[in-house]
Amino acid sequence: MSQSADRPERPEPVLRVRGLCLRFGSQEVLREVSFSVFPGQTLAVIGESGCGKTVLLKSLVALIRPQRGEVWFHGHDMLALGDRELTQMRLRFGFVFQNAALFDSLSVEQNIAFPLRRQGNRSEAEIRRLVRRRLHEVGLPESVLAKKPAELSGGMRKRVGLARALAVSPEVILYDEPTTGLDPIMSDVINELILRTQLRENVTSVIVTHDMRTVQKTADRVLMLYPLGRLRPGEPQVLFEGTPQQLQQADDPRVRQFVRGEAGQRLQELDETAV
Repeated sequence: MSQSADRPERPEPVLRVRGLCLRFGSQEVLREVSFSVFPGQTLAVIGESGCGKTVLLKSLVALIRPQRGEVWFHGHDMLALGDRELTQMRLRFGFVFQNAALFDSLSVEQNIAFPLRRQGNRSEAEIRRLVRRRLHEVGLPESVLAKKPAELSGGMRKRVGLARALAVSPEVILYDEPTTGLDPIMSDVINELILRTQLRENVTSVIVTHDMRTVQKTADRVLMLYPLGRLRPGEPQVLFEGTPQQLQQADDPRVRQFVRGEAGQRLQELDETAV
């Protein structure tokens, strides 16, 4: 038997991004970004503010359309789909937006039920059951169901946002800065919920974050982007791709400075600009 016959086949990626390029007017935001995410894997996308992380996340489901490149989801070219097909494909994704992005005029129950009602294939009794199940999974009591988002703390709103994303049992969950604005304890609660969700649901996840604790606790792989305006000519925008363990040992000083939260090079650039 050949060696290749003994080697287990690697699964096909759930998401495959190739050569993604995007600009707003004259401002280039993404340049030749490529990566793959495999079933059940959690990819953390890190980098300084303004490097295009959230734009990349929205490009995965064509909420923002790049000028060039490909985004494949289970063999479907997302950027080539018509509006109706794209709407159906997006139902296979869950979104946890920055600041939760709940509907202010709706109750917690109505917020979580919203994507279920949009699907239009469940009874009200089943929707009520699913809402309570997802609420329980994110550690919130049923007493919050009638509350409006303004009556909740920041951490509670984040958890309601996660419950809403989980409501439709998505294959992929996209997280945009899930711990921003939270204290360290609540940030760890959210990280733990992300980890439990991945293990319990076996979902594939992409997390945009600045929080290195989130990276270390939840991610299988890490992709680091760098602002295009600060790259040398010809340099790739992806400075690093690898495991969280490899991230800690990265050779590039810009990667090490970001991971450690050191401002050395940036302070030097500011001083040079001020002269």
